Amino acid sequence: MMALIEFFAGFGFWNWVFLGLALCALESVISGVHFLWFGISAVATGLLVMLTQALGMPLSWPLQMILFAALAVASVLGVRRYAPPHSRSDLPDLNVRGAQLIGRTAIVESAIAGGRGRVRVGDTVWAAQGPDLPTGSEARITGADNTVLIVERA
Repeated sequence: MMALIEFFAGFGFWNWVFLGLALCALESVISGVHFLWFGISAVATGLLVMLTQALGMPLSWPLQMILFAALAVASVLGVRRYAPPHSRSDLPDLNVRGAQLIGRTAIVESAIAGGRGRVRVGDTVWAAQGPDLPTGSEARITGADNTVLIVERA
């Protein structure tokens, strides 16, 4: 174990730069802004380690780890404090297609019998739930339950 620590310690500040670049690259693959701040903190730690080595005051591994942890916590807390909150969309039903159809008129594609049938809205056929209606009649969409439209006689 000590040999492994000595091996990595031999790289110096490059460990932190490589770790930071790897974390930033991982952020580009996994969305959600989870690794970016840790990657930036690792690169900053590497730069500070390089600076202290250039000044003749190299930091030990434990101090480097403490520095990285402090920078990571500071960056995450700083972003949480100063970043704008998640904005709400002016289209709250953007990804809920069935809810966007409420209020529209549909044509009954397969007769609604026993409360179940199919309706056509534009070029799409949807499962429908509502009162018995014959094929070809018009129905108004009053709600949506996942991919089932709730309809009533138009």
